[in-house]
Amino acid sequence: MINLLSRPDSAALVGRQKEYERLATLVEAARGGCGGALVVRGEPGIGKSALLEAASATPGFEVLRCAGVEFEMELAFGALHQLCAPLMDRLGRLPRPQQDALSTIFGLREGEAPNRFLVGLAVLTLLSEVAGRRPLICVVDDAHWLDHASAQVLGFVAHRIGSEPVALIFACREPDDRQELARLPEVLIGGLGQADARALLASQLHAAVDEGVHERVIAEARGNPLALLELSHSTGSAELSGGFAGSDGHYVLPPIERSFQRRLKDLPRQTFLLLLVAAVEPVGDLALLCRAAGLLGVGIEAAAPAQAAGLVDIGVALRFRHPLVRSAIYRAASPQDRRSAHEALAEATDPSADPDRRAWHRGQATAGPDAEVADELERCADRAAKRGGLASVAAFLQNAAFLTAETSPRNRRALAAAQAKLDAGEPEEALRLLVSVKTATLDQAQRAAAETLRARIAFSAKRDDDAVAMLLRAAALTAPVDARSAREIFLEALAAVLFAGRFGPAPRLADTAEAARTVLPAPLPARPLDLLLDGLTTEVTRGLPVAAPLLRDAIGAYRGREPGCGWMWLACSAAMDLWDDEAWRVLADRQVDIARRDGALAFLPVGLSYRALAHIHAGQFSAAAALIDEAYCVAADIGTPALVYVDITLAAWRGDGERTSALAEAGVRDATGRFEGRLLTAVEYAQAVLFNGLGRYDAALRACRHAWELDELGFQAWIPAEFIEAAARAGRRDLAARALARLRERTGVTDTDWGAGVELRSRALLATGRQAESLYRSAINRLSQCEALGHLARARLLYGEWLRREGRRREAREHLHAAHEMLSTMGAAAFAERTARELRALGERPRAGATDTLGSLTPQELQIVQLVATGATSKEVAAKLFLSPRTVDAHLRSIFRKLSITSRRQLRDLPLQKPA
Repeated sequence: MINLLSRPDSAALVGRQKEYERLATLVEAARGGCGGALVVRGEPGIGKSALLEAASATPGFEVLRCAGVEFEMELAFGALHQLCAPLMDRLGRLPRPQQDALSTIFGLREGEAPNRFLVGLAVLTLLSEVAGRRPLICVVDDAHWLDHASAQVLGFVAHRIGSEPVALIFACREPDDRQELARLPEVLIGGLGQADARALLASQLHAAVDEGVHERVIAEARGNPLALLELSHSTGSAELSGGFAGSDGHYVLPPIERSFQRRLKDLPRQTFLLLLVAAVEPVGDLALLCRAAGLLGVGIEAAAPAQAAGLVDIGVALRFRHPLVRSAIYRAASPQDRRSAHEALAEATDPSADPDRRAWHRGQATAGPDAEVADELERCADRAAKRGGLASVAAFLQNAAFLTAETSPRNRRALAAAQAKLDAGEPEEALRLLVSVKTATLDQAQRAAAETLRARIAFSAKRDDDAVAMLLRAAALTAPVDARSAREIFLEALAAVLFAGRFGPAPRLADTAEAARTVLPAPLPARPLDLLLDGLTTEVTRGLPVAAPLLRDAIGAYRGREPGCGWMWLACSAAMDLWDDEAWRVLADRQVDIARRDGALAFLPVGLSYRALAHIHAGQFSAAAALIDEAYCVAADIGTPALVYVDITLAAWRGDGERTSALAEAGVRDATGRFEGRLLTAVEYAQAVLFNGLGRYDAALRACRHAWELDELGFQAWIPAEFIEAAARAGRRDLAARALARLRERTGVTDTDWGAGVELRSRALLATGRQAESLYRSAINRLSQCEALGHLARARLLYGEWLRREGRRREAREHLHAAHEMLSTMGAAAFAERTARELRALGERPRAGATDTLGSLTPQELQIVQLVATGATSKEVAAKLFLSPRTVDAHLRSIFRKLSITSRRQLRDLPLQKPA
């Protein structure tokens, strides 16, 4: 361990041995190839930057740095560019899509805006490439001021460097609500204790100090090291020796900036202007700083007084001693001085090399309307959109709107800025922009756009019926001016109603579908979403038999084209209502593949969930668990609610009562808080599956009765089978018969093996004698020809139970043994035990199911095994799973050890399920 007190900067680290040890442990682990991230939190001046400096001085490491800048929080990827700028010569080592992503966001090439998480994967690969030759420390100071795009990418990377020789250290103020850094380990820096505070203060004083003044300084600093240092430097010798100079109280925290501002007042005017230009230009380009300062008549030699005062250091770049110096300078400057600094930087910036930053400075230098600057800022917004910088788009457009005098273009720019704010995940800022727009000055198209934005903002805050009603009003207002956009809003409203479910008024779904169906006929040529909207609205208003051909056309369109993955989940839901498990699996696969390829992580958790549900349907529980685990990780990365739907379904099919109960409790709480009735239905379905597996049929009937009565889209292939089995076994044949009638109406128009098999099995539960036997045999035959392995096993179980009760013991043993082997092999413990009880009643000992040779693998290891077994390289697997190739190789070493194999070729011989 390094002795901190022997370091030249040890004064700033007095009392920080414990905190430094945390950082040193992280860094040394990275040296050994076990990377990690740490967030250092604390109030301004508490010593975060000093700790980062100490950690980054560790010998043997390459160090990359960046820092958030308060004045550039809305310029996308600015901090990330600082971090990666020294590595641009290594871009050629990355896979082509990742090269293109980084080149686009950094303005090195034209192209479509890359997805934020593809950028994250590219940065991860780039850092991994660099760290392959020498371990790497990445220091991110003032992370609370990072632009959103950089913060999201760095947060993504931080969660994926576990197998890299990379230490990623963030310094953040406390408290801080940056979602991007959530779930990272933290070290909280508190104030120094009395003894350490006295030691630090004593190390800085070189004259006699009055005891009372000494104690006042310590008390006012409240353990803040920077405050102690500034107070000791700023307090006059007369006051230090006897307290005779008095105190104006300016040094009491907060803020420490007052101390810096007081020292700034003593600087020459030329020095102050130089520092102001440096504060406004955060990249640290010394040549640019000199050019801009020269335009103000200031030379770099003017920095000498500031350097002597301990405010800046000058080397290859000008660096402020502390980030608070930068903000103190900016706040101390007059508005005119700020505009002058921005104007000088705009003029000094090469318009061809950095047009956006030049335009940004021009905008900040302009006090009133200026059409030329506003147009330039709007062009910058277009370029930022191509780079994927939504926050930058909003900032450029907001500034352009402010500088626009004419009403119509000002409104257009303000509305576009608000939309960009919403897309960037800042609904409150978007609403604030909307409020600034005068509704009376909007034309019809602009009013429609404004209402659509308000509705989407409302729905993002709370998925309640008021938000649904707002979406419907927005769609109706949009219809006369943009029919295609209106249909998208209607589909959005319909999806919102489906999510709200029972929390909305009963007529809402029908009213929404009717409004969409009658107001807006599909345009020609119809898009997949148009076909889907027509099919769903027809299903709601006229029933599945009428809607089935339209829904098949929609599903075919989604299978045959690549419409993006935004609404593919709804197409999956429609495929399930049609009992088409093959189309559902294919669509889920496509959504996952497109989301992985494009880095569209916002859509990936839903796609993974539908694909995991298909694995459950096929009895492939391990594969489902791997995807559920990934969905949770991705949802946490992007800050969306965890998807409980499929997790609780898997727990129920596995017969895990404890986990099902815990997830049900969490699901009910979340659904009630978000007004998400669809989640309650998923919980009730899962509880019914669990109780049917346990043979608690009354409880299963109670669990799903309300869901059956609601008859919600997306659950029409799931709830009836559980309800009928529970009702029939609980002695409520009347309820089972009613449910069977509805089920036969639905399956009669689909003609799929899954639908027919479940219907035949359900009819057998209410039949007797030869009719029951014929129905059970037909059900087993049809279910054997589709992907519904779980339902096939349950059909064999039901048939075996019926045979035993009929006294046909030999035949019962045959089907019960087959059912037990299937259920126990897939991991359906409750149904397997129910089968075992039947076998024991026959005097049989249940045979053990097949051993799961992959059971020792983690969910992520299982995914890697599945992909590598197809012949994928480590780089290809890394790109699919948003990992680095080195991480994939580390997992493979663990996999080989667990499975006692030595090569990738051996993985192909394992009993693997199809990867997503």
